[in-house]
Amino acid sequence: MEEQAKKRIYSAIQPSGMLTLGNYLGALRNWVNMQQEFDCVYTVADLHAITVRQQPGDLRRQILQTYALLLAIGLNPEKSLVFIQSHVAAHSQMAWLLSCYAQFGEFSRMTQFKDKSAKHADNINVGLFSYPALMAADILLYQADLVPVGEDQRQHLEITRVIANRFNNLYPNVFTMPSAYIPKTAARVRSLQDPSQKMSKSDPNPNGWVALLDKPEDIMRKFKRAVTDSEASVRCAPDKEGINNLMEIYAAVTGRTMQQIEDEFAGKGYGEFKTAVGEAVVELLRPIQQRYNDYMNNRDYLEQTYRAGAGAAEAIARKTLSRAMKKIGFVW
Repeated sequence: MEEQAKKRIYSAIQPSGMLTLGNYLGALRNWVNMQQEFDCVYTVADLHAITVRQQPGDLRRQILQTYALLLAIGLNPEKSLVFIQSHVAAHSQMAWLLSCYAQFGEFSRMTQFKDKSAKHADNINVGLFSYPALMAADILLYQADLVPVGEDQRQHLEITRVIANRFNNLYPNVFTMPSAYIPKTAARVRSLQDPSQKMSKSDPNPNGWVALLDKPEDIMRKFKRAVTDSEASVRCAPDKEGINNLMEIYAAVTGRTMQQIEDEFAGKGYGEFKTAVGEAVVELLRPIQQRYNDYMNNRDYLEQTYRAGAGAAEAIARKTLSRAMKKIGFVW
């Protein structure tokens, strides 16, 4: 009996700064697990990063750091496609094609365009506006069946489906229609200083987020300063956002249930609990940091790996681009 082909899953992350504990527990750890079940395509989305002004040296460093970190967390280039977006020219080419099959009104309603325009009023560039076309190209080039999405990304997947459907109605059988994939487990990690907000490296308070490459002493300091409440009781409750956040982090790192955590720390204060959470995170990140340092100290291997990944990605992307170009009527 012929083995059924695995569904293809596509996901990308921008090299916009150091990846956080929230990125890892909320998404990246699932990327590692998905390699067992799916045909995975993972991208460092560096083209997306330049809608905001970048310092060339910083951007170059962040691209390499992000790629090395993806390998360090457990993405296996022998199982998955792991590459840098700008190394595959078809992304830019397909983005132009798809922008001609998207409507101005559709893009102007995108929440991300409105948000980033407000934050960067001095640089409301065309790339920021046409960002969804590039994101649609990323997904559709690889004929992805599934795309892991959070609530803040759902709108981008929907516009991708709209564009793909419009294109396929004009030129049949070009793109696979992607669907949202909701991972079975994904921790919601909140800011350590403002637990009403998600953990983000854009948080102006550096104590609000933990970077994957933070030193152990910095991790411990941030958790010891984490916002809680005056009750000093380790238990879940609607009005205990800070302690709920720490419990969710501890649960995600250790595999314990909330009830097990409450039992473990019954009668103990917040100081002891914060220390335990910090130590658990330090141990979680220790092997990741070690592997990251190994990769960054072996630039030849790193380059060999991302070049090989780009070559394999190019072969798939070029096939889709060629089909689309021919269908439109280009001499190709």
